[in-house]
Amino acid sequence: MRLRPRSVRLRLTLWHAASLAAIILLFSLGIYLFVRKNLVDGIDRHVSRDLTLISRTVASEFDEVTELIKHQSVPLFHIHEGDHVIAETDAWKQAGLSAALNGGRRADTWSWTAPDGNSYRLKEVSWEAAGHSFVITVAHDMRVFHENMHNLAMTLLFGIPAALVLAAIAGYLLAGRMLSPITSMAATAREITADRLSERLPVGDANDEFGQLAAIFNQTFMRLEDSFQRLRRFTDDASHELRTPLTALRSVGEVGLQENNSLPVCREAIGSMLEEADRLTKLVDSLLTLSRADSGAHSLNRAATDLGAFAADVTDCLHVLAEEKGQELTLEASEPVYAEVDSTTLRQALINLLDNAIKYTPCNGTIRVVVGKTPEGEALLEVIDNGPGIPREHHDKIFDRFYRVDKGRSREVGGTGLGLSIARWAVEINNGRLEFESEEGRGSTFCILLPILNRADPGNHC
Repeated sequence: MRLRPRSVRLRLTLWHAASLAAIILLFSLGIYLFVRKNLVDGIDRHVSRDLTLISRTVASEFDEVTELIKHQSVPLFHIHEGDHVIAETDAWKQAGLSAALNGGRRADTWSWTAPDGNSYRLKEVSWEAAGHSFVITVAHDMRVFHENMHNLAMTLLFGIPAALVLAAIAGYLLAGRMLSPITSMAATAREITADRLSERLPVGDANDEFGQLAAIFNQTFMRLEDSFQRLRRFTDDASHELRTPLTALRSVGEVGLQENNSLPVCREAIGSMLEEADRLTKLVDSLLTLSRADSGAHSLNRAATDLGAFAADVTDCLHVLAEEKGQELTLEASEPVYAEVDSTTLRQALINLLDNAIKYTPCNGTIRVVVGKTPEGEALLEVIDNGPGIPREHHDKIFDRFYRVDKGRSREVGGTGLGLSIARWAVEINNGRLEFESEEGRGSTFCILLPILNRADPGNHC
């Protein structure tokens, strides 16, 4: 059996009603006890005033007590000396209040219930006058008090359920009104699909909790939309890039299968197929690297690394490519600079930057690799070339996957548009930043900034 309602609106109503019921019950109990105490205190004060009046009358002129009885100034009082009754009112006799005096004198006000069910409030005092010792007792009928308390109890008894019913109805309506933004958001979110991620949830008041929730969801949808767009663009670009070498392979293969082809023609066809296969292999490797980067599955082996020696090793590997174009590739490392990095991924970043610099720098150009420190205390790896530079309108997109400044030229030199994306990922995974400065016609500067590692002894690992 399910006791917890499925509806949030109903749960809020029940919680509201239960909380209000507890508050009303405690408040009503407090009111009842407060009124009862005030009424009893008022009766006790009235009894005390009557007792004072009779005591003064007995002290001044005992005969005047008869006048009090005659005019019923005090309806219920009794005066006795020992076992001898000196004076008492007719109402006292009728109520049989003398039975309330059995058991001796009492020190304070007390209550007594007659056999007929009526209750009284009594108080007595001893008084010395004219050589006599009197005991004066005054009583007050409590019927009016009980009637008032009964009326108050009935009012609370019937008023509390009515108030709770009204509170539950009001709570249900109020909960519906308060939850209406959630209903609206749910209806809109139900219509949002992968093809309609551009839609956004309605934001009523941006300063309340529902508005903030809607804003957070809208930001999430915005990120999802951007991710889906990137994924679609990445898929389209990857399909296009894969289609190009596959088409070339098929075309060259068909040419090679034609009859009467000479051995040199076949060898040339096979060579072309191998070149396209090599290009396809590099593209698949790049895609695999980016896939691992996106999934976070790449494992790192960080170690203290001398960036000068690290850059020298990478520069030596690519020196042959620069010499083929008559370019001057130099390394500038004035002092040892250390950083705790994963050499494999960082090497990929520097290779990609240098490979781009060699590809796009004209023949007989210069490429410099600078290792140093920034004024802010960061380790610095710079790749500076005097190539054609990057036009300003392309600055915001050069790190996008498959993006090329000059698509036709990039294919001629074998680029896929993934090198800078991989380089940025490789730097960022090493807690660094990849920045660049470029101006059309004045070359480009790519800067790898890494947290510097202070080492007193280069032979010790941190």
